[in-house]
Amino acid sequence: MTDMLLSDDGVRRLREALTRTGYTAKGIADRLGPVATAGVGRNDFRAALRATEERDPLATLIRLFVCAQTEPERDVADALSPLPLADAIEAGLVERHGDGFRQGVDLEPYGDDWWIVSDVPARPGRPLPADHVLGVGGASTTLAAATVRRRVGSALDLGTGCGIQALHLNEHAEHVTATDLSERALRFAATTAALNGQSWELLRGDLIEPVRGRRFDLVVSNPPFVVGPGVATHTYRDSGRPGDAVCAELAQAAPGLLTEGGTMQFLANWVHVAGEEWEDRVAGWLAGTGLDGWVIQREVADPMAYVDLWLADASDGADPHRKAAWLDWFDEHRIEAVGFGLISLRHTGAADPVVRVEDLRQQVEGTLGERVREWFGRQDWLRAHDREGLLAARYALADGVQLLQEATMGEEGWLVDRQVLRMTHGLRWSEEVDPLVLALVSGADGRVPLREQLSVLAIAHDAPEDDLVDAALPLIGHLVERGLVVPAA
Repeated sequence: MTDMLLSDDGVRRLREALTRTGYTAKGIADRLGPVATAGVGRNDFRAALRATEERDPLATLIRLFVCAQTEPERDVADALSPLPLADAIEAGLVERHGDGFRQGVDLEPYGDDWWIVSDVPARPGRPLPADHVLGVGGASTTLAAATVRRRVGSALDLGTGCGIQALHLNEHAEHVTATDLSERALRFAATTAALNGQSWELLRGDLIEPVRGRRFDLVVSNPPFVVGPGVATHTYRDSGRPGDAVCAELAQAAPGLLTEGGTMQFLANWVHVAGEEWEDRVAGWLAGTGLDGWVIQREVADPMAYVDLWLADASDGADPHRKAAWLDWFDEHRIEAVGFGLISLRHTGAADPVVRVEDLRQQVEGTLGERVREWFGRQDWLRAHDREGLLAARYALADGVQLLQEATMGEEGWLVDRQVLRMTHGLRWSEEVDPLVLALVSGADGRVPLREQLSVLAIAHDAPEDDLVDAALPLIGHLVERGLVVPAA
């Protein structure tokens, strides 16, 4: 069993202290008020410090763990009671600093009533150590929101870090396994689990090695995906593989990790190489896996911005030679940009797996996880309907779909140059359509089978019906996949 920062009794006492003081996301927001809470979100603690000048126990914990202040010994001891201050010092929760105490770890309220234990974030002039354990950040919240939430028997969090994804998995999985290469990360994860009254199987090892030969209903991973020359300086970001190889490795490992019907989702970075299509590169990772796959690119960064971001993230950008060497490696490999996104895979056992690789940078309504679940559901429907099934089905226009037209005034009036279908909710797709697609969408009223709709169109346009059917079936499949039209009940 992985050691925790505290004993079982120590964890119980710490939980009691946090509960007693109201050190939760809601408790902090109520104590600070909306202005100070908004400031904390921007790392502006001025209003929060003013709101906590009176040192009640909650105020002390806020100043200590939220505002990174040094607080008097007596106040810290009172705030952490019934956990003895000596135990908190031994566990590294707090440390002596000047004439008081400051945080030794990041103890962050998360969600409605959870707490996350991780290392203290980077501070100016203090580069992060190699085994730094990240807390809650943009990548972890992105993956949490993108995960398909359904009841499963077994779930795996590859590269758990402090345990954020495992916390979520425990809500809908009977058994949670979490792995990490870092022993320090596993200690933090074990503490996070116990502090929240959860129990996970924690295993140490690189990527899939600790669970090789085992299968899971759901696998999630926020891996060390940072693209570089393969030098591992920080375990939370560097895999030791060059380029985007770690993400390709995860994709290829997916078939051996998933049960029938199982899903794997992980964040990934991939390179945009001069003269190559990034879509082909990432699709190649999924070739031969036999899995349905949906790859979504959410952001793209140029090499300079990318290197600056990650050097600043670890506060290790002071050495100009490091930055130059990293950029030289990008130049050597003709890398023009780096994409960031989500890869969702599902084991359907189908002989004809569907793989889509696309850019989706528009705002998405609801959680991305809901949209991914719906996308896989639409693939199931399409796979269950052959040519005759598609023709016999009735379709209805999805709620909120709009038609936008661009036109130019000519001698005979307005001439339509371009027509665009736009979804006002969900995935908010927007794409240009041709007259046939527009005719299919316009006739999708949920009452007439597609075959009858195409027969009418063939007569109206004096076109061979079989040719029209051949042209329309791929289009209707695309419209269903996008969710622009939905099968009528």
